[in-house]
Amino acid sequence: MNWLAKINLSVVVTRLGPFKSAVFLVAVIGLCLFIGYRLGNFYHHYQESTLTKQKLRLDDLYRQQARQVERIHTLEVELAVEQLANQSAQLTLKETAEQHFQVKKQLAFYEKVMAPEKGAGGLVIDNVKVSTTQSENHYSFQVILIQQLLKKRYAKGYVELAITGSLNNKPTRLNLVDISSLTRKDLGFSFKYFQVLEGAMTLPDNFIAEKIEITAVLTKSKWQKYQKLEQTNPWVLE
Repeated sequence: MNWLAKINLSVVVTRLGPFKSAVFLVAVIGLCLFIGYRLGNFYHHYQESTLTKQKLRLDDLYRQQARQVERIHTLEVELAVEQLANQSAQLTLKETAEQHFQVKKQLAFYEKVMAPEKGAGGLVIDNVKVSTTQSENHYSFQVILIQQLLKKRYAKGYVELAITGSLNNKPTRLNLVDISSLTRKDLGFSFKYFQVLEGAMTLPDNFIAEKIEITAVLTKSKWQKYQKLEQTNPWVLE
């Protein structure tokens, strides 16, 4: 920038004269304006080009977002349909299981009549009922035992119960003695024709019951040999 300081305008005017100096000054000013105009146009064009590219990129991002939102909505609808289908399948499966259980009960009844020898010493678990109570997770149960031998003697022994299911998403088996105040003596039986055993139990929180296992044990004595009769029923409340 030192060369600008060396320019002496009075010397230029003296050498060129007033007219030529004015023309020179106008030419310099015009050149500066032209250069400024061209630079301004170039910068303006650059800004417009950049804005156009950014707008195109933004439009493309909006289209991608719209496609993703549409895809999410489609997946949500598919998930809802799958959930409904799964609920329907579970309901159908439950109804089929209940029907199967009823058929097994009827079959067991006819077996009791036509083939009593299939029971342990003529002992048959005739029915098992589980009912809700007024207290949460508290249930009452009833087990009916019958003896079908023609020459009947007293059937003596005890009953064991267990509930299988899921506790905190883990397979769990709960013995009756652990979820009630009943003892083996309370679950003992001694009868000639039939006997009804009753009691109550409390299941832990977050436990989902699935099956109830019943075991009737004939204890060894002078008049009877040791035998065990086992039966598993689905968890059905009445």
